[in-house]
Amino acid sequence: MIEDGDKVMVCLSGGKDSYTMLDMLLHMQKVAPISFSIIAVNLDQKQPGFPEHVLPEYLTQLGVDFEVVEEDTYSIVIDKVPEGKTTCALCSRLRRGILYNTATRLKATKIALGHHRDDMLETLFLNMFNGGQLKSMPPKLVSDDGKQMVIRPLAYCAEQDIAAYSQHLEFPIIPCNLCGSQENLQRKVIKGMLQDWQQRFPGRIESMTKALQNVVPSHLADNTQFDFVALKTQSTPFENGDIGFDPPELTSVTSTQFKEVMSLNITNI
Repeated sequence: MIEDGDKVMVCLSGGKDSYTMLDMLLHMQKVAPISFSIIAVNLDQKQPGFPEHVLPEYLTQLGVDFEVVEEDTYSIVIDKVPEGKTTCALCSRLRRGILYNTATRLKATKIALGHHRDDMLETLFLNMFNGGQLKSMPPKLVSDDGKQMVIRPLAYCAEQDIAAYSQHLEFPIIPCNLCGSQENLQRKVIKGMLQDWQQRFPGRIESMTKALQNVVPSHLADNTQFDFVALKTQSTPFENGDIGFDPPELTSVTSTQFKEVMSLNITNI
C-alpha cells in the first residue's frame, strides 16, 4: 500500500478506527524498510457541538504534522436531505470530494482511510441487498478521475480488535452526532446481522473475509467478467470446472466411516 517516498494523508475523524490507523502508521514509519511522510487531516464539518480543540491538542502532543480543513457540509446535508432520511450518501460524497482536493493541494501520494474488515463485509451486503452489485471496499483503490490513490491499512483488522486497542490506549474519541444518531441506517441493520452470525456461527466472518479474496468468476453470472458465450467442452481438465463427475476421495475414510456417512445421507433424504 505504501511505497518509498510516499506522502500519506491520514484522514482522522476522531473515531477509534482513524486513531488506530494513525498509531499503526506512525509505528510503521519507524520500523518499515522504506521512508514515507505522514500528514494527518481532519475535516471539520461544522457539526453542532464538535469539540474543535481535541484533535489539534492530541496531534500537537504527538508531534504529528496536521491540518484541519473547515467546510460547513453539515448545513448542506441538513438543507438537502429530507427529515428522517439518511444523510450518509450525501455527507460521504461531499467529504470525499473535499479530501481529494486537499490531497491534491498537499501533494499527498496516498490517502489513508480507516475502514476495517467489518466495514468491507457490511458494504458487500449493502451493495448486494440494495444496489444489486457484488461490490465492497478494496484495500487499495484509484479515484474515478485516476489522480488519487486510496488505501485502507486496516482492511484485514477486526473491528472488535480495533475497539479493544483503542480502549487500551485511551484515545480521545469524538462521537459522530450527525450520522451516528440515525438509528434506522441500513448499515446498522447489516452490522447487527453480522454480529448475530458471529455469535451463533463462530468463524463465519473469517470465512466471508476469505471469500472476498477468493472470487471465482466462472461460478457467478457476470458476462463481463467471464466469457460464458465462448465456453466449450474440451478433452483436457478444465480449471474451476464442475466437480460432479470427479471420483470421491475416499483414501482417508475407512469402510465403517463410509457406511455411517451413507446411512446418514439415506436417513436425511
